[in-house]
Amino acid sequence: MDDLFAPPGEHWQRLSPGYARVRRIAAAITLLVVFLPAAGLTWWFTGQWLWGAAVAAAGVALIVFQWWRVGRWVRAWGYAERAEDLYLSHGLWFRQLTVIPYGRMQLVKVESGPIERSLGLATVQLVTASPQTDARIPGLPADEAARLRDRLVEAGQADQAGL
Repeated sequence: MDDLFAPPGEHWQRLSPGYARVRRIAAAITLLVVFLPAAGLTWWFTGQWLWGAAVAAAGVALIVFQWWRVGRWVRAWGYAERAEDLYLSHGLWFRQLTVIPYGRMQLVKVESGPIERSLGLATVQLVTASPQTDARIPGLPADEAARLRDRLVEAGQADQAGL
């Protein structure tokens, strides 16, 4: 079954392991911004600390689960550059393989939020004519993101030149 999601004869490039840290920091921020105030408000409105503690415990349990799962999630991402197209694969429970022909690309975007920038990471996103294409590769080291951006733009221009 894994052959279904493998590029023919190519080696997968993986995301930076540092991207797991980005996702874990985001989970910790979620705990601070969402669950702790919710626990306080629950305690305030019910007048019973036990309900507030239950909400806080549920938030902590969710964050611990996400903390554990994020490592596997990051390792599940991969991409492979080929001569005519780009293969993207991701997903833990529901695997997804996307093949983007270079000639279908309209635009290549590079994004980096504050946490990603502080760790030297970026996200490369490909925009195609199809709104259903989820063609983004998060968690790339900045130099790899720049190299991939340039390579994709060059390959897209070469394919467009033949029209």
